[in-house]
Amino acid sequence: MFYKRDVSSHLKRLFKQYPVLTITGPRQSGKTTLCRRLFNKLDYVSLEDISNRTFAAEDPNEFLNKYNSGVIIDEVQRVPGLLSYIQTIADEKNQNGLFVLTGSRQFELMESIAQSLAGRTAIIKLLPFSYNEIYKNKKHTVEQVLYSGFYPRIFKEKLNPTEMYSFYTNTYLERDVRQILNIQDLTLFENFLKICAGRNGQVVNYSSISDDCGIDHKTVKKWLSTLEASFIIKLLNPYYKNLNKRVIKSPKLYFLDSGLVCYLLGIKNAKQLENHPLIGAIFESYIVSEIWKNYFNNIISDNTYYFRDNRGREVDIIFDKAVSLSQLEIKRSSTINASFFQTLEYLKTLNQPVDNSYIIYGGEDSFRRQNTEIISWRNVKSILNN
Repeated sequence: MFYKRDVSSHLKRLFKQYPVLTITGPRQSGKTTLCRRLFNKLDYVSLEDISNRTFAAEDPNEFLNKYNSGVIIDEVQRVPGLLSYIQTIADEKNQNGLFVLTGSRQFELMESIAQSLAGRTAIIKLLPFSYNEIYKNKKHTVEQVLYSGFYPRIFKEKLNPTEMYSFYTNTYLERDVRQILNIQDLTLFENFLKICAGRNGQVVNYSSISDDCGIDHKTVKKWLSTLEASFIIKLLNPYYKNLNKRVIKSPKLYFLDSGLVCYLLGIKNAKQLENHPLIGAIFESYIVSEIWKNYFNNIISDNTYYFRDNRGREVDIIFDKAVSLSQLEIKRSSTINASFFQTLEYLKTLNQPVDNSYIIYGGEDSFRRQNTEIISWRNVKSILNN
């Protein structure tokens, strides 16, 4: 079964506007399936295949000559030297719609693209399914949604989420992290992942993670950076423009998939989530991830931040719109409490240009109250329309 992706129309448009279309994202986010479906008239070749990889590395000109009518090249970061040859072909032919490239390891891919394809490629980030892509006509509970996560294979093959995330974590550790970070003790890194899952939705405390893991600060930062470049986590930066020095300036850590967080926390079914002490943080990371997915799917630049001062006053999300701000509070509760509005008033007292305020909560109805848009957890996508 094929699930229509929200980014599809943009991919088709950009393919006609650039000689090269580059799609990056985590492993198993659906990049290959989407490309082969949208661009089914193009040839397809995967550089995961060792024979293709050897051919491309040893004789790149002959390799590319096989695909005069255009080609999808999967996991192109496997042969980074190929990109300079693609640049030459794009410049010589001077036409759009020649290559579709995919890659799962952004740090390697983007470095090579910056050197060879700057100005010649559109770059799209594809995360796993958004809520609207997978649950359009379904009404699952919030616990079921959070536990299942959003990786495509879970839905296409009706997989057990705990089993799938176990295999995914093992594969990711073995294939990517070991190569990137040259880690000898994978058990240490797996423990690091679980510790990060326990801090999902929190301000990053490098010293605390370092102490709990038994690794130094530099290693913590390097490993977090690698997780972010692999689309496993996202570090949300603080907003402190035109504010005083009392504002917290460390980033907050969010996992980009709720199902992966549940697996790392040892949650084995949706029922266990109902009274789990970290369900609020898992719910918050789901909302934040949905916002980023909707931005990426609509080719909108990330303008999200959070605000917290040293007295604990906090706004979960700040949308910086250059000349004004919007603010968002995230609440797991299925009912609206008067206290939810208090934190949204604080930024206004600091002479910040706030024009829109939102609360996303665990209930079903969306409505307006006290100059604030109240939005159901099922309708995060609607924020883009405001």
